[in-house]
Amino acid sequence: MGADLSFDSVYEECGIIGIFAPDEGVARMAFFGLFALQHRGEEAAGIAVSDGSVIRLHKDVGLITQVFSSHNLSPLQGHYAIAHTRYSTTGSSTARNAQPVVIETQYGPLGVAHNGNLINTAELRSDLLHRGVGLSSSSDSEVFPMMLAGARGATWDERIKNAMPEWKGAYSLVILSRDGVHAVRDPWGFRPLSVGRLPSGGHVTASETVALRTLGCEAIREIKAGEIVTLSNQALKVRQALPPAKRQARCTFEHIYFSRPDSVWDGLSIHSVRQRLGEELARQSAVAADVVIPIPDTSIPAAIGYSRFAGIPFNDGFVKNRYIGRTFIQPTDSLRKQGVRMKLNVLEENVRGKRLVVIDDSIVRGNTSGPLVRMLRDAGAREVHLRITCPPIAHPCFMGVDMGTYEELIAHRMTVEEMRDHIDCDSLHFLSLEGMMRAIGRADGYCNACFTGDYPIDIRAIQSKVGFEQALA
Repeated sequence: MGADLSFDSVYEECGIIGIFAPDEGVARMAFFGLFALQHRGEEAAGIAVSDGSVIRLHKDVGLITQVFSSHNLSPLQGHYAIAHTRYSTTGSSTARNAQPVVIETQYGPLGVAHNGNLINTAELRSDLLHRGVGLSSSSDSEVFPMMLAGARGATWDERIKNAMPEWKGAYSLVILSRDGVHAVRDPWGFRPLSVGRLPSGGHVTASETVALRTLGCEAIREIKAGEIVTLSNQALKVRQALPPAKRQARCTFEHIYFSRPDSVWDGLSIHSVRQRLGEELARQSAVAADVVIPIPDTSIPAAIGYSRFAGIPFNDGFVKNRYIGRTFIQPTDSLRKQGVRMKLNVLEENVRGKRLVVIDDSIVRGNTSGPLVRMLRDAGAREVHLRITCPPIAHPCFMGVDMGTYEELIAHRMTVEEMRDHIDCDSLHFLSLEGMMRAIGRADGYCNACFTGDYPIDIRAIQSKVGFEQALA
């Protein structure tokens, strides 16, 4: 079988944005803010806008440029907006699962966009259905507005606070009412969410600081775990709705893979952390080589760090076609067999006759590392030493990151030496957990369950992950 065009990657569920900007085109602001988050989801996108009376929505399957045009953005008039770009981990990739989810309630219209994954979705959906609440999608994100519609409280702020204890798992939310946007973060702090001030007045909240910078925000800060931050025509309102969990669980993969290098997460520059990951790799896995090359794009800073620490020259070994993954046209069988070559080509003059250190961010299912090594050997590489900027991924994620099941994870089935044989590289080394955390610069506060199997929340009740119960048996 040929390699999958999606590569051997982990996938984030989505990116979210919330905006209050009086007398500005908030739909267009949301559109350009989403561009900065397109890497977090390429399956669907949506924008909902409130003018203080009604919420107008446009969403569909596709990339941001495929979903939106001047024609369908122009009716989205108002001062408040939320927006979403999606990769599906819960619910299929269909138009009905696109977000934001907008419903009518007894308190007026309500829209929600969600990043993360609830581990008790089945229980919450069952409870809603037993209460006679109709559900129209298979996404866990629909649970939020339906529960909020029936929550206790005189204001949306109070209803959100009262509903939050029932939500178990990862959720960063932007919630749109007639006259406000609420940004909400779970008490474990799994998914990122930050807020910034617009120079012209108003505020923006988004999954990554790069989206806030794109829109010109100042005074940017991370929303704390368990906080509700309300953006409205009054001053920014901050409420600690739930105390932060004793065990904080920021997703390590924001540093390794998900976030753009020009973002800041947990007060740390993503680009700087990735360079330090490379330095730690060089410290742990020195090898005689002629050149260090990255698998583009995430691993470029790590390769620079490895090169600098090891004193081995850095160079490009692959050229990436940045657009082949951004099409919904399916390849022919013959092209599918060339999947990796359709996305990456080797710069033969940079690898021929050379001993290579190849830096990659992770190995998940193990279905593309082998073809990449073969491409380098076919181009004349003398030796290929593969170095990975995180430990082996041996456990699934249940908090909104698609890493596959136990059966799909190569590190769950094979030892490192067996993986080396399978990939056919000259040597293979994964960064240790301790080295990874040294590079991040934190002793704790992160979720590393995909490496260790030590989940910050009890996940044994999960029924939705195929093969999970069998794997535990």
